[in-house]
Amino acid sequence: MPGQRKRARSRERQRARTAVPGRWEPLFSTEDAVELKAYVRRLRSEGTDADQLRLDTFCGRLEFPTTYRVSVFVPEASE
Repeated sequence: MPGQRKRARSRERQRARTAVPGRWEPLFSTEDAVELKAYVRRLRSEGTDADQLRLDTFCGRLEFPTTYRVSVFVPEASE
């Protein structure tokens, strides 16, 4: 099935991230895909690691528009 390899790599990266305790902190939410891409492009140009970003797409239905959200992984502070 197409896309299986991509999903497997994504799961491997997710497992590697979850080995470090932490949480996902929402940074930005929008209903405009172009605005989302511009925001992510700006974050990456500022030096944010792409592996530390998570892009979520909340699919819309008749009453609710599609929403996009950018989150960043924040590791727990070790004492």
